[in-house]
Amino acid sequence: MNNLRITTVQTKLHWEDSKKNLAHFSSLLKSVKPNSTDIIVLPEMFTTAFSMNAKKLAEKMDGVSMKWMAKLAAEKNAAVCGSLIIEENNHYYNRLIWMNPSGAHAHYDKRHLFRMADEHKTFSAGHKKLIVLLKGWRVAPFVCYDLRFPVWMRNHNEYDCAIVIANWPEKRSFAWKQLLIARAIENQSYVVGLNRIGRDGNKISYTGDSMVLDPLGKKISKTKPSLQKLETVTLQMKTLEDLRHSFPVMNDADTFHIDLNH
Repeated sequence: MNNLRITTVQTKLHWEDSKKNLAHFSSLLKSVKPNSTDIIVLPEMFTTAFSMNAKKLAEKMDGVSMKWMAKLAAEKNAAVCGSLIIEENNHYYNRLIWMNPSGAHAHYDKRHLFRMADEHKTFSAGHKKLIVLLKGWRVAPFVCYDLRFPVWMRNHNEYDCAIVIANWPEKRSFAWKQLLIARAIENQSYVVGLNRIGRDGNKISYTGDSMVLDPLGKKISKTKPSLQKLETVTLQMKTLEDLRHSFPVMNDADTFHIDLNH
């Protein structure tokens, strides 16, 4: 089984300015050589920051940012994921795009909308998980507030690595760090948490605290809080398989049904 290389991009974002953000990420990612990684992970709403101004900022699925992601994926020969404000059928979505080097793509619409910022009044919630197959790995992406809901993120032998992209404020950074660790341990999965830094247009501060955790919840990345950093971490499939074989807690997991209409 192949190992998996994941590149996290912890950085600031320009408020409601997709042109500046795309130029910023293009510059940052020049250091990533083709074929040097398998997945490039960008923050939640990486073109705009966490704005509720969807009517002004939304793009279509054939828009500039989608084309930029396709070009980047092709150039680096790596999958690229990050979320955009997307308008489709008169609805707005906080939509995570999974872009493949071929230009083929999939998406995941954020399931849990952050009501404390009125996200639920602007955006429509998703109702379906996304599991991506890559190099023999099953990867499940989630978006920010999803992290607080262990039922939604519960691993029914569906995935080997969860990716959580976020705009998670500094004042709740303790929760961010503890919840990432918990999700790794309880799901016996690698977990990648990628968060932004800096201040946004609402004067909210972010320290990033991005990390890659092994299935025991131990940090295996080196990115430090509040600093801009690109880091590539290699996930070892043997580590995951050995743990699941020697300590098969999932065999005793409870079964349940999620009501997607709730």
